[in-house]
Amino acid sequence: MKNKWLQIVLSVLSLGLAVALVVYLPQIVQALTGKPVSWREIGHVFGALGTGSIALMAAVWLLSLLAYTFVLTNSLPGLTNLQGLTLNAAGSAVSNLLPFGGAAGVALTFAMAKGWGFANRSIVVMTLVSFIWNTLFRFVLPAVGIIALLMSGEVPDSTIARAGWTGAISILVLVAIVAVALYWDRAAAVLERALDFVTRLIRLKARPADAFERLRRDTASIVRGRWPGLSLGMIFFLGFQWAIMLVCMHATGAYPGLAQSFAVFALSRVLTSAVVTPSGAGIMESGVVFMLTVTFGVPAAPAAATALLFGFWTYTIEIPFGGLALGAWALLRRRNGRSAAADPPSAISKAP
Repeated sequence: MKNKWLQIVLSVLSLGLAVALVVYLPQIVQALTGKPVSWREIGHVFGALGTGSIALMAAVWLLSLLAYTFVLTNSLPGLTNLQGLTLNAAGSAVSNLLPFGGAAGVALTFAMAKGWGFANRSIVVMTLVSFIWNTLFRFVLPAVGIIALLMSGEVPDSTIARAGWTGAISILVLVAIVAVALYWDRAAAVLERALDFVTRLIRLKARPADAFERLRRDTASIVRGRWPGLSLGMIFFLGFQWAIMLVCMHATGAYPGLAQSFAVFALSRVLTSAVVTPSGAGIMESGVVFMLTVTFGVPAAPAAATALLFGFWTYTIEIPFGGLALGAWALLRRRNGRSAAADPPSAISKAP
């Protein structure tokens, strides 16, 4: 009971902080950048949005949701795209409402997938594989963003450029090591020995190599056979999300350039990992405005409008959409349960 009330209090505080960060976004922008902006100016930018731009944002958003279903269907053989869309929408709605909402989203995923007849082990593997692929691509994004800025000449200082190349390459090498270890048994054995050595060196009681081996065994069969589908699903999902940001930037007049827009997008995805608010809501918007205005010289009002629009299409709208998906699943489940109860028992022939 204490845990329940603690979770309720944390949820209310977290949501309240997210709302406050959005409500006071103009003051936060001025404090961070020194550039004054008001809700009236931001509203003027919103008022200039055309119907075509809004329709294009909605279309690309739906395509991004559809793209992610292929990550789930490749993680759980037998899952349909419609079921994957329902899982993603309902899980995102729960995660977006609660601090540390990923755990609640996983619990909901288990309930829904078990209702469709999937075994617990298969659901665990799906959760692990989709989490690993999300994490790997989340690491890759900053590296690609840094490289894009370096290639566009946005980093004039040679020392900063060298540090950027070093950081980007290091991130990509780390991702490659983890991916190869999940795919290749010999690489996994080498990584396990390295983890054991580090464990003995710092005198830890736990052995992370054991956990890694269990994780690798559970996911290896899926990863080996389905990594192309998993990777393409993530690439298209993130590509469509970047396209949403591009449409928002062009619609508000905040477009800073192709490489610059990808760097802003990469930062926005990293900031969604902030657990202070659900999915980093409010923190993501502030970071996007800061980078657009300070780093790329975009006026404050278009930058703030872009951040708020992008937050709407990648966070806010998922809550009512996920609620509808969850409601439809619950309604169909109840209807199927009633139909099963109403069906007469089948006659069973007895052997003489």
